[in-house]
Amino acid sequence: MIRHPGNDRLDRIHLTLWYGLILGCASGPVTAGENEPTGPHWSFRPIVRRPVPPVGRVHRAHNAIDAFVRRRLDAEKMEPSPPARRETLIRRVTLDLVGLPVPAREVTAFVNNPCPDAYERVVDRLLASPHYGERWARPWLDVAHYADSDGYLTDQLRPVAWRFRQWVVNALNYDMPFDQFTIEQLAGDLLPDSTIDQRIATGFLRQTLSNREGGADVEEFRVMQVKDRVSTVSTVWLGLTVRCSECHDHKYDPISQQDFYELYAFFNSSDEVNIDAPLPGEIGPYRREKPEYERQRHAFVAPRAEQIARLQRRWELRLLEANAHPGQDYRWDRRWEILGLIWGQGLGEGQLEGQEIVKLEPQRRTPWQRNRIFEYFLRFGADIDPARFGELGLSQIKSQIEALSNRLPKLARAATIRETQNVRKAFVQNRGVFNDLGMEVEPSTPRCLPAMAENTDRNRLGLAQWLVAPDNPLTARVAVNRIWQGFFGRGLVPTAGDFGARGESPTHPELLDWLAHEFVAQGWGIKRLHQRIVCSAVYRQSSRDRPELQTRDPNNRLLARQASLRLSAEAVRDSALAVSGLLSSRIGGPSVRPPQSDSVVMGGFGNSGWQTSQGADRYRRALYTFIKRSTPFPQLVTFDAPNTREACTRRERSNTPLQALTLLNDPLFWEASQALAKRSLRETNGDVEQRIEYGFRLCTARPPNAVERGELLNCYRQLEEILRQNPEAATGIMPRRGEEPGAIDAAAWTGVCSVMLNLHEFITRD
Repeated sequence: MIRHPGNDRLDRIHLTLWYGLILGCASGPVTAGENEPTGPHWSFRPIVRRPVPPVGRVHRAHNAIDAFVRRRLDAEKMEPSPPARRETLIRRVTLDLVGLPVPAREVTAFVNNPCPDAYERVVDRLLASPHYGERWARPWLDVAHYADSDGYLTDQLRPVAWRFRQWVVNALNYDMPFDQFTIEQLAGDLLPDSTIDQRIATGFLRQTLSNREGGADVEEFRVMQVKDRVSTVSTVWLGLTVRCSECHDHKYDPISQQDFYELYAFFNSSDEVNIDAPLPGEIGPYRREKPEYERQRHAFVAPRAEQIARLQRRWELRLLEANAHPGQDYRWDRRWEILGLIWGQGLGEGQLEGQEIVKLEPQRRTPWQRNRIFEYFLRFGADIDPARFGELGLSQIKSQIEALSNRLPKLARAATIRETQNVRKAFVQNRGVFNDLGMEVEPSTPRCLPAMAENTDRNRLGLAQWLVAPDNPLTARVAVNRIWQGFFGRGLVPTAGDFGARGESPTHPELLDWLAHEFVAQGWGIKRLHQRIVCSAVYRQSSRDRPELQTRDPNNRLLARQASLRLSAEAVRDSALAVSGLLSSRIGGPSVRPPQSDSVVMGGFGNSGWQTSQGADRYRRALYTFIKRSTPFPQLVTFDAPNTREACTRRERSNTPLQALTLLNDPLFWEASQALAKRSLRETNGDVEQRIEYGFRLCTARPPNAVERGELLNCYRQLEEILRQNPEAATGIMPRRGEEPGAIDAAAWTGVCSVMLNLHEFITRD
């Protein structure tokens, strides 16, 4: 691989040509005697708007997407599949756009609507639903690797992490353009007159793992967080495995180790900080009480303010000395370390924040910083001079301030990023070792891509603007591809997280570029792109397998049919709650804790336990389930929820015996079976065949055929016969009806409902 000795920077064009020569990205290996380089890899080439090809069968082409796909099929002499049945189509688009099963009344209304734009009206209604943001927030939280805890051994909790999740839901519901969506998450704090919401958006960069364990090297783990941010941003927006260049030049893509650390420099100058982010109803009481709080706090300190300030400064200087000369006194080394770790455990909540405040000259500190470091001094500063600490009555002042703070109305907090007030330089790290520093580097972007505009600030805001600049060939392609993947199970580029030389080439390159160009040209509108995709004939095709495709296109790369997709872990749970009538439709708020087994709780939560949510919170959408990195929620893991330690651009879809056992035996799904049984009994006239018809429609959006109806009726009769021979079992199956007339009937029907919630069709989007 090409290396960049010293501080020399190779010309951008020459570098691209050399890598093209070495890799042969465009047309295979270079053979002897060839004098011309093959050019850059396809994904590094500019996006060009392709002309929409003509289509002979106009009635099957709803929009330009169909024209591109149809041309490829014609070239392969293959026919597209016929349109899906109306019941299948409305269930499909409802699951895809809002992540919930379609209500039976909406199926009936759509099937019986003769208007030519009936489907488009359904799409518009779903795009306007507040549940749309919940559905599409989940894949974005996957790439952000969102969780409610730190990770590592201690895996401490993050009680305000949910504020970023809610920002994502709101941004998607409001149809925030993707370029603004990008800028606010990477640099909302750097925007002029940034709002609290824009700063909350930078919570994207707070999803890195944090090690607050005693003995951890604070600087080492800070560096690891910065590297994770580089890796995540490059994966999410560029579709490149930039992290491979941490220790050496990339083995396959034109990204040098210097490129990596120049990207690293953008994030190295940032600090974690939690901010006041009041929820509705909080700010009024706080403002009323704050003046009296400040008056009393000042009164506690004022009589000895100068003496206290001098002692505190001695303590701060001793800490700074320990930082500057590690190893001289292990006791103060430990105090400096704890200043960074304890701060992240609740006092200031942003890891390293205490250390960064101490590094600031006192006159440069904000009032909030002065108060916080003073409170920390009261807690841990006695070691500097125990006798003087006692003479000044600082222990008593500590108790007084704590009692006063407990009476002050609290404001909600949010985890954010901001530029550091203490300048940090960035260096190439030899072999990726955090304290083995090579040459100094400045913030810059990879040389294989267009350069940043000359007048752009070299900070996170400039980087975000560069990512969404019109001449960046990757961001729009990567974003469009991941959105396409959400509707077809795989992207036009199957390797959604790798657009480099080791990734797969696009199956429909002209369609990919056309979509990417239109995405940018029409204002980066996410909902507009979703509408265009789901209104295409390609999307509306039947997903039924065809024998001729098994040999010619088994992976459906040519899109001759729709994909039959296993529902996501969250959608499986949400669907069971929705059809049973248990689902709480409340949007937003802190994470909830549904029931889970005692063994998991003891193993992952210890003495702190798992306080199971009560009432409607027990039945919230799975998006809101509390995620602990070391002990993820087992039900979601069983259905392929991703590892929250790294960005996930594409979930696995498995079909395992454990999933079937979970659907049959998990308390949540059994409770849903009971609720579905009660709903069916309540909303039908009591006839078993009518119940089968009704329950089956709720679960699959279509009526059962004769064979299915017969199987379910036979299941009911067998269960009824078993329960008549053992009537006390009915009480265990349907406890609330155990003493009522018809208890055996209700219990048998609960078993049938469990069968319907276990149907392949119920947990599959056809």
